[in-house]
Amino acid sequence: MTDPDRGVPGFRPDQLDGFRIAVTSDRRSDDLIAAFERRGAEVLHAPTIRMTGVADDSVLIDETRRVIASEPDILLATTSYGMRRWIEAADAAGLGDELNETLAAARILVRGPKARGSIRAAGLDDHGMSERETTTSLVDMVLREDVNRATVAVQLHGFTDREQLARLTAAGATVLTVEPYRWSVHEDSDRVARLIAAVCSAGVDAITFTSAPAVDALFTIADGIGRLGGLQAAMRENVVVAAVGPVTAAPLVQAGILPIVPDRFRMGALIRLVCEHLECNGVCIVDTELGAVELRGKITRFDGMSTALSPVSLSLFRSLMRAGGVTVSRAELAHSAPEVLDEHGVDVAVSRLRGALPDARLVQTVIKRGYRIAVPQ
Repeated sequence: MTDPDRGVPGFRPDQLDGFRIAVTSDRRSDDLIAAFERRGAEVLHAPTIRMTGVADDSVLIDETRRVIASEPDILLATTSYGMRRWIEAADAAGLGDELNETLAAARILVRGPKARGSIRAAGLDDHGMSERETTTSLVDMVLREDVNRATVAVQLHGFTDREQLARLTAAGATVLTVEPYRWSVHEDSDRVARLIAAVCSAGVDAITFTSAPAVDALFTIADGIGRLGGLQAAMRENVVVAAVGPVTAAPLVQAGILPIVPDRFRMGALIRLVCEHLECNGVCIVDTELGAVELRGKITRFDGMSTALSPVSLSLFRSLMRAGGVTVSRAELAHSAPEVLDEHGVDVAVSRLRGALPDARLVQTVIKRGYRIAVPQ
């Protein structure tokens, strides 16, 4: 249904009924999960990475002392969380005032609005924001001016982008780095393995990513259990892949996976995009001889009744619905199934599908050819 006042799918408690969404983030995952569940989705949560502070804050304090002693000409602030943690650690070590004075004397450039907010919350002013919320764009902005012999302090955001640091060094800058936190592969790899299995078997309708390291970690774990090829194929063909921004999307695109990305690189925009995309593209309605039948996610609706389908029945019924009444061969149905089926196995699976549907007559047999949805001829 469509909200006539907005001209786009409205946000309703049943908006995502029938859909199953995988969430891979650790930090702020509760907000994402709650938003999808409030709209009726089932959520599979399997964080692939964990954000942690550095193992020993003494390293961060040493980095802070080097920044204070070097009196950098430029500070590159990349994340809100990283800046907040850096300042809090400095305060705890009795270096807060010195760090603040040092940064106040520097030319501060920020990677996005959130980083800008953390700078201003610390009582500092920035001198510009990158055009896109990427480290590459931030370094592009720095290099528009001569940085030869300048000292540039860079607040890292979970992992070291050595290519961008090398660009600064090649331009003649002295580069200091501060790493307030790191990404690490999540310790619950079994949970991630179950997510991978669900994606490979079309057991989820969408999967969301809020950081590039989360994508890399998922691929690494999948490769380790021999399922990387199957995972990436499923993400190209069967599952809606959503990334919060272009940086997060980069490793997906590199793997030949084209994710949906919101215009504004924010959690709220990601939630809205996933909801609208599934409602607009993930719902299939076919007018049959018996009446209209709807498939949304794993739920089929017909004649006022809703039925949740098993993975095999769902894959077969989805193929039949998408064909819109055209006959689908047994070989095609076998290829769509999440498990290996021969021709007899397809016949058995179709029989089970008919038993699960509100009306078995919705699926017709086409002798010696296959099966079809019962549309008027």
